[in-house]
Amino acid sequence: MLQNARVDVYTETGTRRVFAGAIEWPGWCRSGRSEDEALQALVGSAARYARAVAGAGTGPRFRQPRSVADLHLVDRLGGSATTDFGAPGAAPASDLRDLDVADLARLKAILSSCWAAMDRAAHAAQGRTLAKGPRGGGRSLEAIIRHVTEAEASYVARLGIARPKIGTSDAGAAAVAVEVHRVIDDALSRAVRDGLPARGPRGGAIWTPRYLARRMAWHALDHAWEIEDRAGLGP
Repeated sequence: MLQNARVDVYTETGTRRVFAGAIEWPGWCRSGRSEDEALQALVGSAARYARAVAGAGTGPRFRQPRSVADLHLVDRLGGSATTDFGAPGAAPASDLRDLDVADLARLKAILSSCWAAMDRAAHAAQGRTLAKGPRGGGRSLEAIIRHVTEAEASYVARLGIARPKIGTSDAGAAAVAVEVHRVIDDALSRAVRDGLPARGPRGGAIWTPRYLARRMAWHALDHAWEIEDRAGLGP
């Protein structure tokens, strides 16, 4: 699959938005108004994704596709309100596969690389003014960092683990993120070692480790690239 830049991908189609993501590369996921636009956006972000995962160092090296022709569409998923809201909310069938020790190590390495990309973007943007959207919207840098950390803390429950408390202050945001990431790392290991419960702590749906890593890696990179673009640091 990875030879000659051939990449297996899936699409998730809502009523207003389509996401395209790579099966074996969590975090590499882009959207558009149509399937073609989403696939083009995925190819267009390949160089940026390659930089983000360059330090993963586990498993095969990421090979950038030259065009949409180098993508192999293996799964088409129906979307939901989550899709149209702006987040990939469906798991490809491949995410149901069991994880062995090597698979887990690779997922963790890619996820850690995406977290590191978020950290680098936030550090580089310190002291810069983030451009507003066309209607004057857009979170501050501190609010983006906190949003990502809060989302990651909530994702832990999807593996059947109680949500870690992260407090209400922005002070020590980096230290809070480190602790949340430690909890996630441990939760992924436990999920693979001990299996998953049928429901979460409050009866919520359970995610597979592959999908949880996919969703978190996308979220971290999506906001890392937002920070870079709004701070004038993007490619």
